[in-house]
Amino acid sequence: MNAAEPDSSPRSKYAVPALEKALDVLEHLAEQAVPLTQAQLARALGREPGELFRMLTCLESRGYLRRDDAGGYQLTLKLFELSRTHSPHEQLIEVATPLMRDLVDRVRQSCHLSVLHRDEVLVLAQVESPQPVRLSVQVGSLHSPVATVSGQLLLAHLEAAERTELLARQADYLRLSAADRQEFQARLARVREDGWAYAEGARFVGGLDLGVPLGRPGARTRAALTIAALKGQQGPDLFELLPKLQQCAGEIARACGLG
Repeated sequence: MNAAEPDSSPRSKYAVPALEKALDVLEHLAEQAVPLTQAQLARALGREPGELFRMLTCLESRGYLRRDDAGGYQLTLKLFELSRTHSPHEQLIEVATPLMRDLVDRVRQSCHLSVLHRDEVLVLAQVESPQPVRLSVQVGSLHSPVATVSGQLLLAHLEAAERTELLARQADYLRLSAADRQEFQARLARVREDGWAYAEGARFVGGLDLGVPLGRPGARTRAALTIAALKGQQGPDLFELLPKLQQCAGEIARACGLG
């Protein structure tokens, strides 16, 4: 962009200098993780010390900063406490549940929402099929990311280095032969390219699973939305339900700000 041209980016158009200054202070202190004086902060942020005095006083009085004996400012636990009261998973469950109910009403099959949690697949929410014979997955249960459709979706959409590190901690992956590991990696590549994953009998005979990812590429909060069904003489053909599943995942992502 030419220096003579006005900056028309959203950040410049709607800039709030005082707020940006406060956020610069908080973000820099978080990055440095050591107490910094007013003068040190000013130098680091390219500000005059006097510019930061009222800002620092306000943040200190509101409990976001505290000063040590040497006059250095550091973050308190207030930001951590605020984040703890607004769990992204709680918001995801709140938004997803009614949309999942609507999906189940239309497709007549159970569906569940999962995320990666400490190297395992955690089931956050489930809506059961209204049919008398149905497949159910317990909310809060933990599963292998290698052996499940949801897990394979989540693995496939991780950054390559993160995926490699996680798989190196998975006993059921490490037990595979070199050829089987190569085949599994190829499956993840296909899942990533296709945007969906499907399996028959992945966990037990007669089980059908079809899942899609939820969340834009690169987002830290990602999830998998999966339809789970029992195979009968008359189906079901889960691929007929794929457009509805993708639509529901898209609606959840947009409502949560992940789309």
